[in-house]
Amino acid sequence: MARIIDGDQKNLIGGNLKKIRTKLKVSQQELSNKLELLGVYVCRGSISRIEDYSRTVTDIELFAIAEVLKIDVKELYQG
Repeated sequence: MARIIDGDQKNLIGGNLKKIRTKLKVSQQELSNKLELLGVYVCRGSISRIEDYSRTVTDIELFAIAEVLKIDVKELYQG
């Protein structure tokens, strides 16, 4: 079944992810590598697309991103 998303943005966390990641001085590649260690495969290009709101984020990816960045999931939604 296809995902139905109305609008241009495919997620709600893109901008906050980029702000938090850069504040913590974590590159997109470093984030990708650390996610892979958790068994969550999100390439650097996909992280870029999440940050520019052109890619969806699964619940598993969301929780893994928060774990890698050592933040609460809620922080990814605050802006």
